[in-house]
Amino acid sequence: MTSPESVAARRAVELRRLFPEGLPPLWCPALTHYSPDGAGDAGRMAAHLAHLAPFVGGFLIPGSTGDAWELTPAERDELRELALVQAARLRRYVLVGVLHATDAAMVADLQAFMAGLRRRAGAGAGDAATALAAARVAAFTVCPPTGAQLTQVEIRAALSRVLALGLPTAIYQLPQVTGNELAPEVAAELAAAYDNFLFFKDTSGADRVVLARPGLSGVFTLRGAEGDYARWFAAAGGPYQGFLLSAANCFARELADVFAWLQAGRPGPAAALSTRVAAVVADVFALVRPLPWGNAFANANKAMDHFFAHGARAARTAPPPRLHAGPSLPREVIAETGRLLEQHGFLPASGYLGA
Repeated sequence: MTSPESVAARRAVELRRLFPEGLPPLWCPALTHYSPDGAGDAGRMAAHLAHLAPFVGGFLIPGSTGDAWELTPAERDELRELALVQAARLRRYVLVGVLHATDAAMVADLQAFMAGLRRRAGAGAGDAATALAAARVAAFTVCPPTGAQLTQVEIRAALSRVLALGLPTAIYQLPQVTGNELAPEVAAELAAAYDNFLFFKDTSGADRVVLARPGLSGVFTLRGAEGDYARWFAAAGGPYQGFLLSAANCFARELADVFAWLQAGRPGPAAALSTRVAAVVADVFALVRPLPWGNAFANANKAMDHFFAHGARAARTAPPPRLHAGPSLPREVIAETGRLLEQHGFLPASGYLGA
C-alpha cells in the first residue's frame, strides 16, 4: 500500500516539474464574451486575456465566471480551443474546466478531451504528459457532483472515479452550484490517495477544508471567495497559497501587487489596496445580485470589465455586454458600475481595446 508521505512526495515533484520557477499565486477564471448575435467573441476574449496575462499565472476556462454551467457542448469546445491557442500565444497555463453535474459526465468529457489533445500533440495513447505539456494544461478542474442529498461517501466515490484516470486534477468547492461541500476529512483522504490531485479551489467562503487538520498533503490551495484578500494569503500568515478570483478579470494588476507586496514583507500597502479592491467588488456584486440571468460572478465582472475595455465613457459609447442567456446587462447597471468604479478610484481613463 502506498503511504500518504510517498503520495505527497510525488505530488511535490509533479508541481515542481510543472512550475520550476514556483507556482504563481494569482489565477483568473476568465469571462466569456459574446457578439451581439450570441456567438462567442474570440477576438474580444483574446484581447481580454492579453490584458490580464502580465499579472496572472493562468486561466480557468471555462469556469463559473465564464458561464461554464450554461454553455452548450459546442460552446464549451470553442472556448477550450480558444484557451489552448491563447495559452500558447501568451505563455500562460490553463486549468481546463470540466464542470458537470455527474462524475459519469466528467469522466466522459475528460476522456474525449484527452483523445483530442493527444491527436493535437501527436502523442501516443498512453502519453498524456506530453500532450498536456504541449498544450500548457496545468490540470482539469472538477466539482463534486451536484446534489444536496449526496453523502460524503458518494462524493468521495465520484471524485475517486475522476482521479483514478490519473490526469492532473483541481477539485473546486462550489456549493453555490453543487448544493453540497466536500468535507475536510474526505478532501484529506483524496489528497493522501491520489498524487494527481494537484490543486484545491474553494469558493464557499467558509474555507472549512484549508482550516481543518489534517491538511491536504501539499495540494496547492486556491481561494475563490472574494474579499479580504491580504489576510488569507500564506505570505501574511493565512492558509491559502494562491487565489483563483473572478475579480482578477478586472483587478489583476492590483491583486498581483497585493500578493507581491506581502511576499516582499510590505503588509501595510498590501492591506490598504486589498481593502479598496474588496470594497468595489462587494458593491458591484450587490448591484447585480437581483438580476434574473446568469450569476453574480459573471455579471459583476462583465459590468466592471466593460469600463476596463472601453474606458471611462463606456456607459455612453459602447453597448452593454451581452449575457449568455440572451439579454444584455441593463444600462442602469452599467452606469452605476461606472459611478462605483469612480467612487473607489478605479475608473480607467482609457480601455484595453483602445477606447
